[in-house]
Amino acid sequence: MLEEVERWLTSRSWSAADRPLGQLLEAKRQTGRTVSVVLPALDEEATVGAIVAAIRAELMTETVPLVDELVVLDSGSTDRTAEVAAAAGARVVHRDTVLPRLPALPGKGEVLWRSLLVTTGDIVCFIDADLREFSATFVSGIVGPLLTDPDIQFVKAMYDRPLEAGEHTAGAGQGGRVTELVARPVLNLHWPQLAGFVQPLGGEYAARRSLLERLPFPVGYGVELGLLVDALHTVGLDALAQVDVGVRKHRHQDGQALGRMAAAIYRTAQLRLARGHLVRPRLTQFDRGEQGFVPRTTDVDTEERPPMAEIPEYAARRAA
Repeated sequence: MLEEVERWLTSRSWSAADRPLGQLLEAKRQTGRTVSVVLPALDEEATVGAIVAAIRAELMTETVPLVDELVVLDSGSTDRTAEVAAAAGARVVHRDTVLPRLPALPGKGEVLWRSLLVTTGDIVCFIDADLREFSATFVSGIVGPLLTDPDIQFVKAMYDRPLEAGEHTAGAGQGGRVTELVARPVLNLHWPQLAGFVQPLGGEYAARRSLLERLPFPVGYGVELGLLVDALHTVGLDALAQVDVGVRKHRHQDGQALGRMAAAIYRTAQLRLARGHLVRPRLTQFDRGEQGFVPRTTDVDTEERPPMAEIPEYAARRAA
């Protein structure tokens, strides 16, 4: 590990308990900063309501007004995600109603990018909608450094990730399989300054709007790695941080879904290593059929949205 990263780990890695709510509220009052929380959601009716309810009950009250707006960005759910989220107190926005002149592409990164157009907070906090046993500390923990330290621009959550039956990785504190097999080796080899991040692919992170609007957003699974790498190049390592928020429990993907995720993440890294015209890659996987193994080929997510600051509708809204 680089000496620079060792120093960073001691100065830019914290616990959520290091900044009590009272300190955050006072910092928010003094700076006037506003906070938006965004939950990207696709068929998450089983979990999204509890997450929204916890944030509203613990961080959006008269005595604890830490969060100013809470938006669920629905990316085309076919279940009751929108109804459950709205009933719990979120403002629900459908992906296709945001910037309708650009047809929406499938993928998580797409809805995160579009969320910048329907939120107003100076600090934007992204939280995955499939978390179970959710704690509002996930939000307060990662927005804390952004409220209290003007030098911090981008904060990732770190956490223990309990292993479920059928997983073969050992160690409660390790990342998921794609993190350990793809993202962490790629970052260590090509962006060693980012080697200190415990959960580089985690879906819980917060950043200043002034940074996010300058970054391109990969539309698919590569969004977390892409934003982290681009944030490093844009503002430098000392502007990045991570906060321990405890334990993260969520729905796990099957092996083939993880394969598609890994391919998209690798491709996102490849694009950043060699910008230019590259052939759109495809990934072949196999299912067992009645006559043996059947190949199934899918495109790897490679599309990226430009920095939001370059979108005329966003610039017009900011100028209004």
